Amino acid sequence: MEAVESRFLRYVAFDTQSDESSDTCPSTDKQRLLGAALAEEMKDMGIEDAHMDEDGYVYGTIPGDPEKPVIGLIAHMDTSPDASGANIKARVAAYSGGDICLNEEKNIWLRESEYNSLQNHRGKHLIVTDGTTLLGADDKAGIAEILTAAERLIAQGGSHATVKIGFTPDEEIGRGSDRFDVKGFGADYAYTLDGGPVGGIEYENFNAASAKAVFRGLNIHPGAAKNKMVNSQLIAMEFAGLLPAAQKPEYTEGYEGFFHLIAMEGHVEQSTLGYIVRDHDMRRFNEKKQLLQDAADFINRKYGEGTVELTVKDSYFNMKQCIEPCMFVVERAMEAMKAAGMEPKAVPIRGGTDGASLSYKGLPCPNLCTGGENYHGRFEFIPVEDMERCVDMIVHIIRGA
Repeated sequence: MEAVESRFLRYVAFDTQSDESSDTCPSTDKQRLLGAALAEEMKDMGIEDAHMDEDGYVYGTIPGDPEKPVIGLIAHMDTSPDASGANIKARVAAYSGGDICLNEEKNIWLRESEYNSLQNHRGKHLIVTDGTTLLGADDKAGIAEILTAAERLIAQGGSHATVKIGFTPDEEIGRGSDRFDVKGFGADYAYTLDGGPVGGIEYENFNAASAKAVFRGLNIHPGAAKNKMVNSQLIAMEFAGLLPAAQKPEYTEGYEGFFHLIAMEGHVEQSTLGYIVRDHDMRRFNEKKQLLQDAADFINRKYGEGTVELTVKDSYFNMKQCIEPCMFVVERAMEAMKAAGMEPKAVPIRGGTDGASLSYKGLPCPNLCTGGENYHGRFEFIPVEDMERCVDMIVHIIRGA
């Protein structure tokens, strides 16, 4: 059987970055390359119905005891657009403490003083990058752990639940569940393997929306601009200043929501601000969306109707209300974590997963740890030993059902 480490290193060699500006599914053709490779690997393992559909989703089944529930295991194939996912130079570093030199030539270090959690991993083997790309543990670690556990279940035989495997594209741009075939998948409940440090289980996530504000002005030669020019860029700055200064990601934690300015562009005649809006509590989430509208209304009253056009679009909602009626799903995962030597800890996700949308589509789907840390950046890492414990956790979930 292939070790989870070597399987993971094979997968991160695929550049699978998604692209929010694309309207195709998947958003990038390169995701299909990994999807096709995974489908073939699953067939080679003995998963006869393994396949990739026309939208780039990969599915397969490991038959089990028909008297047991059917359990889904889901991970996503794409990596974040926030950092390069091409030409990843991953290596395994035996970690005994202190700082890790990722790139001697460019003097890039993973420093314990900046990433305090490194102290928890002394004596382990950390898979790291060369400091110029992300690693892709989000979520190729989940894929590697699922397929390593699947290989073990097939090789060992014995009684276990039927397993439904699903690998999705475009999770990082919020589309991973859009074309997921919940009915065809056929699971009673599922888990996304898309979390962080070992022991983490998540069944509360942000309510999420995106917002786009387009500001229109009037350009006049600056030499003759008095009482005539309307600078859309300055109006955009005024709009941004109307939002609560303390409700930004850099000032919040835990259950605290935020407005996050993620994009801005413009010139005198037209400017655009792009936001994401997040809050765990639905009442506060709706209040945040109303604050955006109030700010837009104020600008239009001050400068004239049509000065700003605001569009707000809901992305996903907190899965908590879908999971609470079937908390045995969470309890089963926690017992499996204990059996794998972990200390379970339920934590709110300051983000979202495919599982949030899938839960609202009728497939209860909390999110489980994979062991990785510092996702979406150049200092991402994952301990080999923690990946192995996650494989054990998966096996315990399937056999203990």
